[in-house]
Amino acid sequence: MPTTDETLLLHLNEAIATIRDKDQLFKVVTTKLRLIFPFDLIGINVFDEEVKQKRLFLRDYYGTDEAPPLPPGADYFSPIAGSPLEKLVANPRVQQFTPQQYLADYPEYAAYKKMTHLGVTHLTAVPLHIGGRLTGFMTLASRRTPTFTAADEKLLEKIGSLIAIAVANTLAFEEVARREQERTLQLNITNALLSIKQREPLFRAVAEALSRVVRFDYFGLRVQRAGRQEPFEGFAEFSRSGEGPDAPLLALDPNRQYGLNRLDASAMYHQLSDLLKVPGLYAADDFRAQAQRYPLLRYVYEEYGTRAMLIVPIWQRPDGAAVLMLASPNPTAFRPEDLATVLALTPQIALALENLFAFEQIEELKAQVEQERTYLVDEINTSARFGADSGTFIGSSPALQLVERRIGLVAPTDTTVLISGETGTGKELVARELHNASPRHARALIKLNCAALPAQLIESELFGHEKGAFTGAVERRIGKFELANGGSIFLDEIGELPLDLQAKLLRVLQEREFERLGGTKVLHSDARVIAATNRVLADEVAAGRFRADLYYRLNVFPIELAPLRERREDIEPLLRHFIQRLSKRLGKPVRQVRPTDLAALQSYSWPGNIRELEHVLEQAIIVSQGPFLEFAGFAGAPLMMAATAAPAPQPETPIKTLKEQERDHILAALTRTGGRVSGSQGAAVLLDINPKTLEARMKKLGIKRMVGVEA
Repeated sequence: MPTTDETLLLHLNEAIATIRDKDQLFKVVTTKLRLIFPFDLIGINVFDEEVKQKRLFLRDYYGTDEAPPLPPGADYFSPIAGSPLEKLVANPRVQQFTPQQYLADYPEYAAYKKMTHLGVTHLTAVPLHIGGRLTGFMTLASRRTPTFTAADEKLLEKIGSLIAIAVANTLAFEEVARREQERTLQLNITNALLSIKQREPLFRAVAEALSRVVRFDYFGLRVQRAGRQEPFEGFAEFSRSGEGPDAPLLALDPNRQYGLNRLDASAMYHQLSDLLKVPGLYAADDFRAQAQRYPLLRYVYEEYGTRAMLIVPIWQRPDGAAVLMLASPNPTAFRPEDLATVLALTPQIALALENLFAFEQIEELKAQVEQERTYLVDEINTSARFGADSGTFIGSSPALQLVERRIGLVAPTDTTVLISGETGTGKELVARELHNASPRHARALIKLNCAALPAQLIESELFGHEKGAFTGAVERRIGKFELANGGSIFLDEIGELPLDLQAKLLRVLQEREFERLGGTKVLHSDARVIAATNRVLADEVAAGRFRADLYYRLNVFPIELAPLRERREDIEPLLRHFIQRLSKRLGKPVRQVRPTDLAALQSYSWPGNIRELEHVLEQAIIVSQGPFLEFAGFAGAPLMMAATAAPAPQPETPIKTLKEQERDHILAALTRTGGRVSGSQGAAVLLDINPKTLEARMKKLGIKRMVGVEA
């Protein structure tokens, strides 16, 4: 007949060999043990291989509804040094002691204090050995002092060896389960890779999947890519109010940055860059030391109570970096196995991110191509006729040759160009030539006339707007700078830009960043800026109507276009060009120009420059019937008509200066319109120039508005 002790050992052996469920196994173990060794509480601590770290593997309590609470992180590995277990490790045998004996050396050990409060008077520690190696301790606690014989201690040693095997088996099963869970997580992330194409849902899926194998309170992901000044930062906060590792995700905010503003966060991350390049687990005193060294960690230490952080680089390469951060206020929240688990998952996370960003890039390119297509269709339908299908400069004057040389010098660069010249001199054509001769010619040249829109709409045109940004904003609109990304943007009549928008334009030129109207997201544009003006911007700066800093930022490489009256040798080739092109477009035969008309055209001052010449020729082609173009009978160029019809002046007749002729021309237009400057019936339309330009010319020439006449 086997003895009671032998029967106990047989039952334990059988349970260890057949039961795989941890809870069921140790329920049997504790029940059988209690038959011989009465106790109120059992606890099992397991050690790492170096016997430096301990982990509470099991705790079971009987006899009261109020069990001593687990110390924070007791079920994770923590140092043996500094805990009562260091005395047991120093003498690994069956030992009996009281909580008071250990409280003398460890007065702040909360578990023993709670035991004393509950009436526990005696503790028995049993070493767990496998093959002579110490793997942990089992502790039995009771309210009454047991009496153990030498045989009892021998039996406890044997029981300790059996329980050590049971614990080892259970840990092995847990490791198998963990690896299976890890494979499941990899599959989940891969499924997310295949099905989720948006940032927030993807990061939410990754965060929630990770939370099933690693316990954390804060999830962070930072991605910096080459060519992107603004990194993506996603943060999530998990609830830990009794829900365990399956706690719901409370928040994921891509713009949170731990409550820091963008510039502060960027600077702090730069200081932290060395730490983010290698995997690391920082906890307790180690994390406190890192917090003293790095401002970002100090910030989360103080503001969020963070006491442990797990850092895992996802990639580190020349085209950018990505790093995953898990944090917790619990100093023992993470184990080395957690770091290994997350490291094993980084290939899937990296692939998911690559897929996400590739999809985003495709969507961005699709949107940009569609916007460019829409824009270019509008351009074809509405662009000015001059230069739209010529593609080259007409003429060979020294002034024109100088412009072509300067275009050839600056076109291959990304330098900002300021084109100045009177209205109608071909500033848009110069902008097109600059763009077409640049490395950006494969992308669109986006145009905006700053004088053609009300001031309140220019900002929306330049930078775009979000849905609901203002009354009538029924959908998101992509602005010209966003549309010009990778190409060029031509800002015509830049001198008309309101002062408040000049500051925002300066920011784009300096920082290459802006926000849509009504939006908060910082956008970037790699657009080459070409500006044009018919004003003297230096005078506008002196008058306080144009920002000096913006003027100097625009005037990096000036190109000045001479008025047509200063390159009269170009008038004849321009005539031939326009007659051929306009006759074909209008379906009219090509007619010749009389020598007297050619002389008159060459002697005319052309205040509207090439644009005015084109319009005069268009009208002549429309009204002419015979073999020659007729320039009489229309109001397009009254002074030129006078020059054509009038006899040649006598030698003694004084010739008017260009300034006088221009003054007479403007007065004639004002007389014809009853003194009205702007509007559909105004002199500006008749002269084909901007109303503000006409007003400036009138002021310069001393022409006053007629009293009682509106602009």
